[in-house]
Amino acid sequence: MVEEMKKAGLPAPEFKEEMEDSVDLYKDIYPEDYLNELGLSERQIAGMLQTKKHGHITNKKYRELAGLSDEAARTDLGDLVRRGLLEPRGKGRNVHYVLVLRQS
Repeated sequence: MVEEMKKAGLPAPEFKEEMEDSVDLYKDIYPEDYLNELGLSERQIAGMLQTKKHGHITNKKYRELAGLSDEAARTDLGDLVRRGLLEPRGKGRNVHYVLVLRQS
């Protein structure tokens, strides 16, 4: 079940052991059509999808993915941060970006 959900682009379910067994299923909060509606560029959408798939993205990975200079990548990633879609973690050369969870 988990592999099928990953292939469909959905987050993995969270299994919890409580007084009763339960499974929490999570909806994909950033589907590609939603990202298109936000007016993101194709390279920003590709970066968001990469971030969803791997849990984070770095400036270097974004540059490789989009074929951009360091400055252009910082501009794109900064725009995603300003839009409230990504959040920077770490400092300096160790900074990476993670998805900001939103209420759906």
